[in-house]
Amino acid sequence: MRIGPVDLETRVLVVAEIGNNHEGDVALAERMVREAAGAGADAVKLQTFRTEAYVTPAETRRFDQLKRFELGDPAVARLADLARAAGVLFLTTPFDLESVDVVAPWVPAFKIASGDLTVPALLGRVAAKGKPMILSTGMAVPDEIEEALALIRAATPGPLVDRVALLHCVSSYPTPADQANLRSIPFLRERFGLTVGYSDHTLGTLAAVAAVALGARIVEKHFTYRREGQTFGDHQLSAEPAEFADMVRRIRQVERLRGAYDKVCQPAEEPVRQVARRSLAAARPLSRGATIDEDDLTWLRPATGIPPKDQARVVGRTLTRDIAAGAVLTWDDLGGVETGAG
Repeated sequence: MRIGPVDLETRVLVVAEIGNNHEGDVALAERMVREAAGAGADAVKLQTFRTEAYVTPAETRRFDQLKRFELGDPAVARLADLARAAGVLFLTTPFDLESVDVVAPWVPAFKIASGDLTVPALLGRVAAKGKPMILSTGMAVPDEIEEALALIRAATPGPLVDRVALLHCVSSYPTPADQANLRSIPFLRERFGLTVGYSDHTLGTLAAVAAVALGARIVEKHFTYRREGQTFGDHQLSAEPAEFADMVRRIRQVERLRGAYDKVCQPAEEPVRQVARRSLAAARPLSRGATIDEDDLTWLRPATGIPPKDQARVVGRTLTRDIAAGAVLTWDDLGGVETGAG
């Protein structure tokens, strides 16, 4: 699966979730886009919504706060242009149908928030845009995830594996370490056969790095320019620029350490194979013409002679020359490899 130019099979997409940490200040949002790019993010992500279509006015405090945090259409376009100039992808989570239409020209993929996994109209509108979708799965159980995927299948043709990624997420702010449940990452991959990532709400960056070791191909971490002195709660579970840069560095290290889903002798091991493995050798001095029995044999480094796995083929054979104690045996010492033997 690809998000813009990023092939998720070969590179972990690291997303700086600015979210609403700009608190409605476009200049501050611009600063965070630049700082996230400087910290090594592959993408920045914000949230786009019309408050009236998002939360009831009866929730007065929340409604008023979100109204202050709204980014107008010109601001979204401006931030998307800035992200492009800074060399990072621009992503945003739309929370209403109108916002889906507004951000569609600016994003290479859509993010669906955990709380909206069960909103068919929003899922259908996003899916109809034909762009990749990243679905957060906080609070969800497998049946709910499957229902969401069924809606997406119905809205657009083609296999989901090419256009849908699931993010393991725990919708608690912050998430207690003992409830991060990172093993959901391989579970989701096996259960649904899709690209899986991780949206992190824990304090610190360890969980985000560990998620990559467990197979996350997208890592989303909240990002702020500064935690100290902030009253909006998301700042406290966010990484500051230096922390984010260190997280990216460690993610890239783990990415290299993971390697391929296979078990092969690595190039760095090749010189060690002959040195570390063993050959059949004489346990005592042996004379030409002697018939070898098991007590005549031992196993010594290096692996320049007959491998120990062939001991049964050696027992009962006749030596063609004298062999000193500890000498490695070769097939020439036995008159050559048996006919038909490998």
